[in-house]
Amino acid sequence: MATQKRRWLRWVWGTCVTLLLLPAAITLIFAVVPVPLTPLMLIRSFEGAGIRKQWVPLDQISIDLQRSVVASEDMGFCKHYGFDQAALEKAWESYEQGGKLRGGSTITMQTAKNVFLWPDRTFVRKGLEAWLTLYIETLWSKQRTLEVYLNIVEWGSGVYGAEAAAQFHFGKSAAALSSKEAALLATVLPNPRRMSASKPGPYVRTQAETVEYRAARLGEYGDCLPKPKKP
Repeated sequence: MATQKRRWLRWVWGTCVTLLLLPAAITLIFAVVPVPLTPLMLIRSFEGAGIRKQWVPLDQISIDLQRSVVASEDMGFCKHYGFDQAALEKAWESYEQGGKLRGGSTITMQTAKNVFLWPDRTFVRKGLEAWLTLYIETLWSKQRTLEVYLNIVEWGSGVYGAEAAAQFHFGKSAAALSSKEAALLATVLPNPRRMSASKPGPYVRTQAETVEYRAARLGEYGDCLPKPKKP
């Protein structure tokens, strides 16, 4: 009986250590190695969407796109440590009032979700996302986090990353995107399979104008980003 108990305790201990160390090891690897595939890519591919992607370093992605995505998705990206407390509290208040479990995600949290997890809105998934966010925030620079995010995020059915998105929507490289095109791409990120950067409706066009304006005027909120190009 005692032997069986010791075996059980060793199994539990080994499992806990593995769950702690394996994500850390993978995060360290992806600090320098491009992320080859994500769970979402595999799911979409299984559904028949295919996978169109091309990894490019951050310095080959338009400065305007970098700033537009931060302006649109996470204004506090350069300042926070992976979590936006005010946004999380707002999302929780909405949930308590009967809304869905959504919102409050930073770029770091979205990167953790895209790299490691499946698309879902359960507490279990959100808890894992928060845990993995801590690894990313600790082991990666802000620049690496943004580089990974911009290379794996979905920008259309089967379209992933800035380079594939730029080619698909505008027929040019990610480095050559204009500020307007960058703002359009950033605007459709919340729902890239229903909104189009290359065929924007009135809502997308209006929102993109706001994003373009904010991206050029991030001020101290853009401290970890390249400065905007002079007109």
